[in-house]
Formats: sequence, structure tokens, C-alpha cells
Amino acid sequence: MGIPFIDLKSQYKRIENEVRGGIEAVLEHGAYIMGPEIRELESELAGYSKVNHAVGCASGTDALVMALMALDVKPGDAVFTTPFTFMATAEAVALLGATPVFVDIDPVTYNIDPAALKKAIRKVHDEGKLRPKGVIAVDLFGVPADYDAIEPIAKNNGLFLIVDAAQSFGAVYKGRPVCSIGDIACTSFFPAKPLGCYGDGGMVFTDDETLDGLLRSVRVHGQGTDKYDNVRLGINGRLDSMQAAVLKAKFAIFPEEVELRNEVADRYREVLAGVENLVTPTVPEGCTSVWAQYSVLARDAEHRAELQAKLQEAGIPSAIYYPLPLHLQQAFAYLGYSKGDLPVCEGIGERIFALPMHPYLKAEDQQAIAEALAG
Repeated sequence: MGIPFIDLKSQYKRIENEVRGGIEAVLEHGAYIMGPEIRELESELAGYSKVNHAVGCASGTDALVMALMALDVKPGDAVFTTPFTFMATAEAVALLGATPVFVDIDPVTYNIDPAALKKAIRKVHDEGKLRPKGVIAVDLFGVPADYDAIEPIAKNNGLFLIVDAAQSFGAVYKGRPVCSIGDIACTSFFPAKPLGCYGDGGMVFTDDETLDGLLRSVRVHGQGTDKYDNVRLGINGRLDSMQAAVLKAKFAIFPEEVELRNEVADRYREVLAGVENLVTPTVPEGCTSVWAQYSVLARDAEHRAELQAKLQEAGIPSAIYYPLPLHLQQAFAYLGYSKGDLPVCEGIGERIFALPMHPYLKAEDQQAIAEALAG
């Protein structure tokens, strides 16, 4: 059997009894939607993230949509974000009729570049066509963005800050859990995430009681005092009880798995040191990553293709996150961006690729990966 890119089977073997027990409990009480597991999970993850409120939802995409709706994002608003991320980050903005404004990335962390963010905000202000409304910072691959720089930029310009922690739940920025940063933080429980369920799921975090109330209303069709009292537009964004039961079982071992992920990342740094023209990822000082992916940089696109071919020949999977930045995607062609507008993320997209990463990756498998790359 080859080396898996993500190993959910080894994890399941550890918690099989707990997962089955949780699902059976849901089957027994029959509250399949918004059962007691939802509130229990929300309480546990809010405590872990050091926030007052957590709102479970149906996906990471719904988490972003709910956050933007709670913050009253509408047509004519500009929301600044990175193009070097999954589609959902900017898609959520566009679905509400607002305009994503793409900002280039830092060449080391691949997260939004604060200096470029300042320039983009100033440009939108000067043009006067859109209302600058907020910032969505993405913690790409599990590495926190530069919040010491980003937070004051948002505050000084009267903008909200959403942390897209779809890949970084469990990461820490200078002593602060990433989901405690900003006005609202959003995460995803897609199965491949560091904390994932066995389907789709997500969660929204905030310290603001008013936003918590809005999020809970938006989650269920703009519900007011009861389900037939609709006081605003909303979505069907509920997290189901079975997925919450799975997450409760997985969360019990999650802190240990974060430590194991960091051990795997440390070993990668050692064994890949001898691979010529390969750049391994960097975590800024004072931060911890949850290593949602372990992405490395080749010299150029041709070199990447050669390295991926070597891995494939050895039966080792790899993946590219993300080959085409969002500003060049057909779905956002109406925004008028062209190749060369955001050169850093475009260049990174031509060189980056991800290696197998999970808490149960063995040292001998990592050595085999390094040997295949060096061969």
C-alpha cells in the first residue's frame, strides 16, 4: 500500500468506538438537526478558541456567507482579500452582490501582504466607486496571517476583519488562537481539514453578543422568535447532529494531533534540506501552524513538473494548491484583472505543490518522499 496524502483511516482506528457511540446516540434520541450535540460542540470549541460564542453551520462556505450577512455586506461594498485561496473565500463576497478586491500575497507565508492591502484600500477610496467595507484574511495552509499589521489597517480604515480559518483552526498567533482574532472567524470541517467531520460542516466564532444573535438568526432563514417568524433574509446553514457527534469524538484527540502535525513538519524540514532548489515552508516567529497542507516551492513550473513526476513514479501522491489564483479565474473575469496584476501569487502558483501531510505520517515514509524528490 502506498503513502496516503491524508490518512483518515489511521485516525478512525483510534476513535472508532467514540464515533460509533456518538452516532448511535443521535440515532437513539432522533434529533438529527440541531440536536444537543450542536450546542455541546459549540461550547467546547468556543472554550478552546477563547471566545464567547461559536455557531455551528453546514460548511466553511456557509460560515463565510453567514459572517458577511451578519456584517451587513451588500452590493456596492468592497471586501479586500487574497486571491491565493480556495474559491469560497471570494465567492461568498460575490454571492451577496459585493465586490471582492484582490490583494497580492507575502512571498514567504503566502498570506495577504499588509503593505499591498494598504495600497488597495487607498486605491478604492480614491476611485470612489465602491464602499470599502471589510477584510477577509486567510490563514493559508494553517499558517496565521500577519495580524499585528492587518488589524490596525482594518481598524484605522473603519473596516471589519474576518479571519478565514478554514485551514487554521487550532493555530496560534502570538499567544492568541486564530479563531479569537478579528470581528468574526470562520472555519471548515471538510474531512481533509485538520479537524474534519465525515461530510460538510463549519463554524463561526465571535466575542460580540450582537453578532452571535445575528449569526444564529441567519443560520436558520433569518429566524426571529420562532421558525415561522422571519425577521431578515438568511440561509439553511445548520450543522447536523451526526457530524457534530463525529467532531466531538475527533476533537478529543485534536490537540495531540496538532502536536503530531508539527513533529511531521519538523521532520520534513530535516529530510528535505538536501533536495536541491526546493524551498520548505516557514512559520513566522511566535506563531504555530496546524499544517493543513505541507506545500513546498520548486524552482519553476518545469522543475515542479519534474518533481511531481518523480513522486508519481514512486507511488507518492502530491497536489497543487493553488495553480490559478482567483483573480484569473473565469468566474471573476468581470472584475477586469489581467495576468501580471498580482505577480507574487501568480509566480507562487506556478511553483508550489503539496506533499503528503497528516499526524500519522511515518518517518520512514518521509524519508522515502525525500529520496524520491532527490533522485
